[in-house]
Amino acid sequence: MSELAGADQRQLVQVVAGVLLAPDQSFLLASRPPGKVYAGYWEFPGGKVEAGESPRAALDRELEEELGVRPTRADPWLVREFSYPHARVRIRFFRVSRWEGKPHAREGQALQWHPPGPPALTPMLPANGPILRALALPERYGITAAGRIGEPHALLGVRQALQRGVRLIQVREKSFSPARLRLFAAQVVELARAAGARVLVNSDPATALACAADGVHLEARRLMALTQRPELPLVAASCHDDQELEHADRLGLDFAVWGPVRATDSHPGTAGRGWPAFAHAVQGRELPVYAIGGLGEQDLATAHEHGAQGIAAIGSLMVPR
Repeated sequence: MSELAGADQRQLVQVVAGVLLAPDQSFLLASRPPGKVYAGYWEFPGGKVEAGESPRAALDRELEEELGVRPTRADPWLVREFSYPHARVRIRFFRVSRWEGKPHAREGQALQWHPPGPPALTPMLPANGPILRALALPERYGITAAGRIGEPHALLGVRQALQRGVRLIQVREKSFSPARLRLFAAQVVELARAAGARVLVNSDPATALACAADGVHLEARRLMALTQRPELPLVAASCHDDQELEHADRLGLDFAVWGPVRATDSHPGTAGRGWPAFAHAVQGRELPVYAIGGLGEQDLATAHEHGAQGIAAIGSLMVPR
């Protein structure tokens, strides 16, 4: 939630927005037509939830009215509260990956498919900033295990993961000395850079900077000790309860990881908490959250269905095959 929205006492207007995603992960943006507030600004298609209407029903209606399409797969995703001069809104974003019909402008608006990455269309509706940043995050987050399988084997796993399209990697080597961690992380960063991938180091911000990584991944203890976001391009955290997720959201972190959804070999004796618990933890949050714990590629659709950004994994993504 933005600080501005939190201080605004006006009644919330409930809104839905659909993020239509093509197979190449490009997404559809629409310009607001003449005569509307913020005319000419780019936004995700959608509109107000009518009295007695569910958010999903409102999404279906709005996309039919604006684009002439009917969603057949729309997963609940992020929620954003924002205060505009004319209204205080609560926007529920859905990732729409399947629909019937061909999107076309039915209200005189311009339409544009936008490739993944930084926004190139301006002006953009202010509430959409965090959503655009979340869209730049991939759906798979690989985690290294060099301490368990050995560094040569782990680097082979990094190469294979990059070949399969993994574009976000966490170097997580708790048993390594600081010097050994920096050396190993630097090798992962070099491999990732060549493939256009990004790397976070599970440590402190200074170590991540020393490795030339793109950011830092904070364990929960480090997260809860912070009063402001570290000054790095990407900052993420491992969270296990509502308090930790709320703190990560309040600090403006880029994403979090929550779990375990299922029991894993890496954390013997820790029971999986299940998909209903994950969905409850992430419901209504602005912060993108990856699910972790015994998950693989086959779980991506289920993860999206329960509101996840995607999956984070060691064995299924980063151990050589």
